Amino acid sequence: MRILVTDKIVDEGIELLRGKGHQVDARYDMTPDELLAAAPDYDAFIVRSATQMTAEVIAAAKRCKIIGRAGVTCDNIDVDAATAHGIPVCNVPTSNIVSAAEHTMALMLSAAREIPAANDSLHAGLWKRDSFMGHELFEKTLAIFGLGRIGGLVAERARAFGMRVIGYDPYCSVARASQLGVTLYDTMDDVLPLADFVTVHVPRTDETFHMFAAEQFAAMKDGVVLVNTARGGIIDEAAMADFMAAGRVYACGVDMLENEPSAASPLTEFDRAVLTPHLGANTEEAQMRAGVNIARYVANGLEGLVVPTIVNMVADDLADAVAQYIPACQMCGSMLAQLGGDVPKTLSIMAAGPCAGDLQALSAAALGGVLSRHGQASVSSENADASARRHGVKMEATTSADSRGYDSIVSMEADGLEISATVPGALNETHIVSILRYRLDIVPCDHALVFLYADRPGQIGRLGGVLGEEGVNISTMAVGTRPDCDESLAFLNVDGEVDSAVMRKAADAVGAVRAWSIRL
Repeated sequence: MRILVTDKIVDEGIELLRGKGHQVDARYDMTPDELLAAAPDYDAFIVRSATQMTAEVIAAAKRCKIIGRAGVTCDNIDVDAATAHGIPVCNVPTSNIVSAAEHTMALMLSAAREIPAANDSLHAGLWKRDSFMGHELFEKTLAIFGLGRIGGLVAERARAFGMRVIGYDPYCSVARASQLGVTLYDTMDDVLPLADFVTVHVPRTDETFHMFAAEQFAAMKDGVVLVNTARGGIIDEAAMADFMAAGRVYACGVDMLENEPSAASPLTEFDRAVLTPHLGANTEEAQMRAGVNIARYVANGLEGLVVPTIVNMVADDLADAVAQYIPACQMCGSMLAQLGGDVPKTLSIMAAGPCAGDLQALSAAALGGVLSRHGQASVSSENADASARRHGVKMEATTSADSRGYDSIVSMEADGLEISATVPGALNETHIVSILRYRLDIVPCDHALVFLYADRPGQIGRLGGVLGEEGVNISTMAVGTRPDCDESLAFLNVDGEVDSAVMRKAADAVGAVRAWSIRL
C-alpha cells in the first residue's frame, strides 16, 4: 500500500509502516493544489493539524482506505465527506493525556506562585522577593470541569498535592468520580462558589463555547485561580480580563487561546496571566506516542484489523449514538476472542440505551472484532449473518431496558465469557466496565494483561514487583471484583508486548487462576 504522510511525525512511526512492507512518502508543507493532485495515488493518509483534508481532497482520493490524524481532534479533516466516501478516520486521543495533565499542573503552580513574573524580575536584575506572595495548593479546593482521561489524571495529581477535588461532568458516573477521589456535583452553579482553583477539560462545542463568561466568574470565590488546557473559546477571555483587573480572579494559566495562532488576547496585559502557545502536547514522549500509535492504527486499518479510535462510521444511515459504539463492539469482540482463544460457538450481544438503535451494525462490529483475531475482519451489516454461519458462530442480539446507570451500554458473551463497555462523554473512548462479570472501569490501550487471582492483601504489589523487575511498565490499571467470588480480576495496560515467560512469572507470584495477554 502507498501511504502519504503530510505533516511531521516521528521516524519510528514511518519505520513501523515501512517494516510492514508499505511504501511511505513523507511530503511536508504541500500546497493545497499539490495535495489535491497527489491524492488519487495513495491508499492512506497520515496528517497532523496543518494539513486540510477537505471534501475535495477526499473525493479525489479514490484509493483511500483510511485517514489517520496524529493528534486528539480531527478538526482539519472533513469527517462527513470521509464518511460519505466510506473512508474511516482515526486519531490518537490518548497520546498526549499525560503531557496535558502535567502541563495543567505546571500552569496551576506557576499561576499560584507567580513564577513567570518572578523569573522575569530576576532576569531584569531585580531582587523583589516580597512582591511575589503566592498561594499553596495544599488543602485548597480544585474544581475540575470534565472528568475524562485528562481530567482524571489531573485529579490524581491534585490529590497528591493534598487538594480537595470536586467536579462537574454530566457524563461521569458517581462510581468513576469516587474512584478518582472526586466529589461530583449535579450543576456548574453548585461547584463554582466552592472552588479555590478551577481547571477545564471539555471539548469545544456549541454548548461549551464561552462556558465560562461573566456570569460564571461572578459566581466564583474572590481570588480564584483558573486554568485552561482544553480548547480556546471555552473561556471568555475578555470577561476573565475584566475580573482579573477587578482583582476577583487572582491569576490564570491558559494554554489555549480563542484565536490561535494569534497571540493577541486581553489577558496579555496581566503579569499573573501565565500564557503558553498550545504546549499541552509538546513533549518528546507525547509526540512519540502519537506518531507510533497512528502508524499502528493506519496499518491495522489497511490490514483489516481492529482500529480502536475510529471517529466515524462509514454508513450514512447510522445515528451518532450507534456509530460511536462500533469501535467499542469491535474492541470487545477482539478481547473475547483472545480470552477464549478460539472462534466461539455462540456470540450474544445486548445493547441498552440510544446505542441500541441498530443491533445489526453492533453485531457486525462485534463479530468483526472476534474474527479479526483469526485473519477475518471484513464483516459488514450486510454479510454479518453469512459470516457467522460460515465460521460456525450462532449469533443473537437483543435490547435491554437496563443500561446499568450509563447512558448506553453494550454487553456481549462468547461461549459464556462476558464483557461490557460504555462510551461516555465526547472523546469517544471505550470504557470496559465488566469482564467475566467482574466490575471495573478502564480504557484499554494497545497492550494489556489480565490476571484472575485469589483476593488477598499484597497481590497487586506482587504483580507490580514482578513486572517492574522484568522492565514492564504499567501505564494504568483497574481491579474488578464480583460479590459471588473470592477472586479479583486485575486489568493492566502496559507499554508493549510481554513475553510468555514473564506472564508465567507474574501469574505464579499471585497464584493466578487464569492470565491473559491482550493485544488490540
